[in-house]
Amino acid sequence: MIPIRSEAPHRHLCTDCGVSRTDEPQRCATACQFIQPDYPGAEARVHGRQRDAERHGEAHFGVLQAMWQARLRTPLPGAQWTGITTRIAEKLLQSGAVDAVLTMRSDPDDRWKPVPVLVTQPEDLAACRGMKMGHAPLLALLEPARAMGLRKLAVIGIPCQVYALRALEQQLGFEQLYVIGTPCSDNTRTESFHQFLALLDPEPQRITYLEFRADYHVELRYDDGRQRAIPFLQLPLSQLPADFFPLTCQTCVDYSNSLADITVGYMGGRGAQWLLVRNARGQALVEMLSDELELTPVTSAGKRQGAVKGFMANVQRAAGGLPLRRMPGWARPIVSWLMPRIGPRGLEFAKARIEMKAVESVLHLRRAEPKRLRRMVPAHLWPLLKPYGLRPEPHEEPAP
Repeated sequence: MIPIRSEAPHRHLCTDCGVSRTDEPQRCATACQFIQPDYPGAEARVHGRQRDAERHGEAHFGVLQAMWQARLRTPLPGAQWTGITTRIAEKLLQSGAVDAVLTMRSDPDDRWKPVPVLVTQPEDLAACRGMKMGHAPLLALLEPARAMGLRKLAVIGIPCQVYALRALEQQLGFEQLYVIGTPCSDNTRTESFHQFLALLDPEPQRITYLEFRADYHVELRYDDGRQRAIPFLQLPLSQLPADFFPLTCQTCVDYSNSLADITVGYMGGRGAQWLLVRNARGQALVEMLSDELELTPVTSAGKRQGAVKGFMANVQRAAGGLPLRRMPGWARPIVSWLMPRIGPRGLEFAKARIEMKAVESVLHLRRAEPKRLRRMVPAHLWPLLKPYGLRPEPHEEPAP
């Protein structure tokens, strides 16, 4: 593995994307999503235009060329879903379109801990499959990549990493750059994630797979082949420490990774992955897998407003220092059965999650960092919040 500076300079509201570990850590001031992001400018630079709220899905998910449910016809063994992200990266290396893929693999001593890696051989991507949980300095390997003479790069990253990458893209001077994004999943420290696993199972070391699914269940797989699905409402979230989710992850305004060329995730799929194609580079990646990929239209069902309002009430209590309301034990199985059947599904579920993250960002910033709110919350989020009675105060109007 390429050595990375072991200690990052202290940064407030930092997810350790890696920029602070480079030779020019001062670039955090203009590259960080949590300082003063410029999404309209970044969208125009990356996609050729800003999001258009009148276009289908763009108010919630950003610039779109197409949106699909997708799966590989032949799933890759060990993949989180069917392996679309891994297969795209493999094809880019096999075709010579890129010299390397910058992504994450698991730490040798902890399958859940992400470690940045530059992959130059397609067969080595198999070790990068599966979910990891924790902050990791992915972008710290950009400078070593240039020093190695790598000029064509693919990067697989989460939103805070991708925002910083796009802010630095022109300075970095790569000849070709493909950006494959995944929606974030409320990240936490790897050590805290182990606490969560221990609440889910008395033998957490045997869990080899965890996935939050769009059917309101968390899927677990074990080293002996067992599988288990836990309804969201029966997760032990109330037993987690107050700082389980860092403030950065409670105030993320780009859940759908809107600056990637293509976003591959779970939220808008119903038993399949959700594919958001944002520009010509993203479309080229889909076409590269045309013989291997099964695409179907996204579907939508249910209504999200009730779910978002309930979530907002809980966040308001938490942001005010009050305990979350616990649903009575007898009601949990009933509601868990109902939610996949009458709750928001498909695209409506994805919109609900975007609106929930927007609610969470505003309420937690008002509590913890009120002076940052006008700089961190982009203008395109406020119309999504208006139906829930959240509007910017005069001092919260987005900064120009």
